[in-house]
Amino acid sequence: MYNNTYEEIAKAQSGDNEAMTSLVDNNLGLVYNIAKRFIGRGFELEDLKQVGTIGLIKSIKNFNNEFSVQLSTYAVPFIMGEIKRYIRDDGTIKVSRSIKELSNKIRQIQKEYLDKKGKEIKIEEISKILKVPKEEIAAAIDATSATIVTSFNEPINSGDSNKQSTIEEIIPDNKDEELNIANKLTINKLIEELPQREREIVMLRYFYGKTQSEVANKLGISQVQVSRIEKKILISMKRKLVG
Repeated sequence: MYNNTYEEIAKAQSGDNEAMTSLVDNNLGLVYNIAKRFIGRGFELEDLKQVGTIGLIKSIKNFNNEFSVQLSTYAVPFIMGEIKRYIRDDGTIKVSRSIKELSNKIRQIQKEYLDKKGKEIKIEEISKILKVPKEEIAAAIDATSATIVTSFNEPINSGDSNKQSTIEEIIPDNKDEELNIANKLTINKLIEELPQREREIVMLRYFYGKTQSEVANKLGISQVQVSRIEKKILISMKRKLVG
């Protein structure tokens, strides 16, 4: 449902506003699903969605196709992190009126330029027109990307052009889902940090289902060595996860 191509993500990371907007739009359902779990803590859902979208944008900018996960999976800890930080800071992270006004001007310029030229205007050009630093333009675009609100029961494209579903239908209602995903990402990160041989042992044992003897034969070491290295890796990862 949130199957975004690496090419589109790369375009967004290089400053393509159309690609960034598309990625944000396609993943707003995920932001909504996470934000609604924090309702009842004294904060408006709309504010939580806006803050969550900032986390989504951060995940897009930090995404790397070597992570071997979908953007939606990678984005969950970022979205949750931003919302939790917002709640922890008692809602002090807000989109100011001046940023909203700047964003409105930017959208107007983008629309007029697209209608006239048939293509997206660059941030540098908007900066010249409004006489505002391009960093402020980018920040205003990022901070207000959540203004396009998707209703929980509004039909959205599920990836099949002939079929539409609602967010409620296509997103699993599992309260532990985000925690499970975050844990998997943490484990992936720990695996990435392992030395090459240790990483290969973990991949062969736990991702490809190889026995210790098969791993030993492939790496040219003894089964006892594989067992010893594997035990050392698991103890180290467990300490990092719980400590």
